[in-house]
Amino acid sequence: MIDHRRLGRELDLFDSDPLIGAGLPFWLPAGAAARHEVESYLHELERRNGYQHVYSPVMGKRQMYELSGHWANFADDMFPPMPVGDDELVLRPSMCPHHALIFKARQRSYRDLPLRVAELGQMYRQERSGVLGGLSRVRSIALNDAHLFCAPEQAAAEVAGVLRLMREAHAALGLRPASYRLSLRGPGKDYGGSEQGWAASERLLRGALADEGFAYAVAPGEAAFYGPKIDVQVRDAAGREWTIATVQIDDHQPQRFGLSYIDASGAKARPVMVHRSLAGSMERLFGQLIEEHGGAFPVWYAPVQVAVLPVGAESSFAASAVAAGLRAAELRDGSLGARIRAAAKVPYLAVIGAREAEAGLVSLRLRDGRRLDPMPEAAAIALISAVAAARKPDQLLLNP
Repeated sequence: MIDHRRLGRELDLFDSDPLIGAGLPFWLPAGAAARHEVESYLHELERRNGYQHVYSPVMGKRQMYELSGHWANFADDMFPPMPVGDDELVLRPSMCPHHALIFKARQRSYRDLPLRVAELGQMYRQERSGVLGGLSRVRSIALNDAHLFCAPEQAAAEVAGVLRLMREAHAALGLRPASYRLSLRGPGKDYGGSEQGWAASERLLRGALADEGFAYAVAPGEAAFYGPKIDVQVRDAAGREWTIATVQIDDHQPQRFGLSYIDASGAKARPVMVHRSLAGSMERLFGQLIEEHGGAFPVWYAPVQVAVLPVGAESSFAASAVAAGLRAAELRDGSLGARIRAAAKVPYLAVIGAREAEAGLVSLRLRDGRRLDPMPEAAAIALISAVAAARKPDQLLLNP
């Protein structure tokens, strides 16, 4: 593995500037293109699996975080309150209080459950300068987040569904988890909720891991203050482990916010709140993906899928026409050998010589070194489009 901090800058994926500040990277066009494809995929995957997407503010009153328990348990990692009139507003360190209030905004029935609320939203954490690094630990975080509100008897099925979605998303991204961790309570920390609720939640998570066939390690003291969780761990180029995805059980915040729904008997009941992220923050995710793939991303989210290389001036016009017909293509000038070397991370090279230009053909060279026979431009576009649509991370041909 190559450290993503160096490779990401070499490939013009992201950068930073002291005038913006430490832990606040910005995405360059190539990185933004790859990120957009991944975000769109996650949005569609969630939508197909019954999630409803929302937008919520990136700040809230200090009282909201006091009520949720974040202020008591997380204040050191939050930015200082901003006085606004008689209020104190805080940049949010997480989205769960906002989503709890979205649930509370309408009267809910058991028929509405499970209600799966998803958002790819910004949140902010006052990380110490000494722990900041590249995309792995930042202060402005774009999180793939969701909260599932369900009846207690639905919680096990919801957690199992999340674990299956994680497996699907990670396979499409070409992300290889290093381990699974069951994060439980530990000494020296304060935790919200009841002993009975914690015990039930821990049993539920153990059962879900067993049912889905995941081997896991137990990590005392790594639970959230409101409940136990399953954390999916990855390992970076330096051998450090990071959490890339999570599913958590929470009985604490529904109680603190007074969340309820009308059950089948007409009585009020309290929902269980399941927190989950399929792929974590876009920053940490791409830090890992850059290292995992060495910058040679799978076809479907590669920022440039095809580099179009005219062999000489006489084929430049034909090459420009081919590039115009491809959505994620780039026309490159210079010597052919230098252009091929510069495009080593690009999945396909479309070489256009005099013969190809005259016959309306394209000669495709694959990133892995294979060469295909010249084919019509439409056939090349169809091949690349089909491979991208299949979202197979190691595939450059559908039938290699």
